[in-house]
Amino acid sequence: MSLFRRSPPAAAAPSERLAEVLAAVRKIELRGDGLLTDVLAGGYRSSFRGGGVEFADVREYVEGDDPRTVDWNVTARVGRPFVKRFVEERERTVMFVFDLGPRLATGLGAWSLRQAAARFAACLGLLAIDNHDRLGLCAGGAAVQRFVPPKKGAGHVLRVLRDVVELPPAAAGDGLEALLAHTAGRLRRRAVVFVFSDFAGLQPLPQLALCARRHDVIAVRLLAPELHAPPAELLALQEPGPGRAFALDGGSAAVRAAWSRRLQTWRLWRDEQFGRAGVDVVDLPLPADDDLDAIRGPLLTLFRRRALRQARR
Repeated sequence: MSLFRRSPPAAAAPSERLAEVLAAVRKIELRGDGLLTDVLAGGYRSSFRGGGVEFADVREYVEGDDPRTVDWNVTARVGRPFVKRFVEERERTVMFVFDLGPRLATGLGAWSLRQAAARFAACLGLLAIDNHDRLGLCAGGAAVQRFVPPKKGAGHVLRVLRDVVELPPAAAGDGLEALLAHTAGRLRRRAVVFVFSDFAGLQPLPQLALCARRHDVIAVRLLAPELHAPPAELLALQEPGPGRAFALDGGSAAVRAAWSRRLQTWRLWRDEQFGRAGVDVVDLPLPADDDLDAIRGPLLTLFRRRALRQARR
């Protein structure tokens, strides 16, 4: 199954710039409830805690130490018992896996899929700056186009967000498997991995499950408005990239019913695959107009769901 959309003329690069996206996202901070600085920030911290503890060094054993912390390799070399010391790992590593395929440049709403994803990512990036988290990026289409190793600092995070907003679209899509494999191979510690894509089609994604074995993977599923309510008119459509052009009668009851059945099949298939892989999912429906509530709502839903799950453990 393929999901097609009316495509805009091909462009060498996205029309937006990072400053425009940040200016839009920072409007959230101007709300009276302090949503970004208080509610979202608190949800972010409680939802994505550090990975527990990490090894620091060894020291000589003293009476009362837990025998389970004995480092037997060092003990055997030195001839005296030594124990491992650990420190709490408070910092997070956050990774964006970003689909730059041609499908993400399409959509009939106020934003393209790419523009909505950039706003969602910008909110997460600003929260990462406030929480001193490391942020990285793996972006591309059929192959990896840009890999930025995770680091912290406002300058680095803004560089990642600039790539998210301004990197040119890939010539070909369907490269999530390559992006996920490259990300899993480069990350040396457990990370929170946000995967931005429309996840179109019914092709399996085995790398998604492999990545989720070691990392906390969250699929940000981008949903164009025409998926739920295609315009009731004759549409001139084109497959992403150099695909075929064709017409679709959106006013036909039979066509709309078939569209709805295929969409339901796709959603159930993907939900089942995400569940088997142990991947969290946040749906990002695109609004018909330029409404930042479309970004706030899914973020709050994700944070609250995960915070509740943490509290139940």
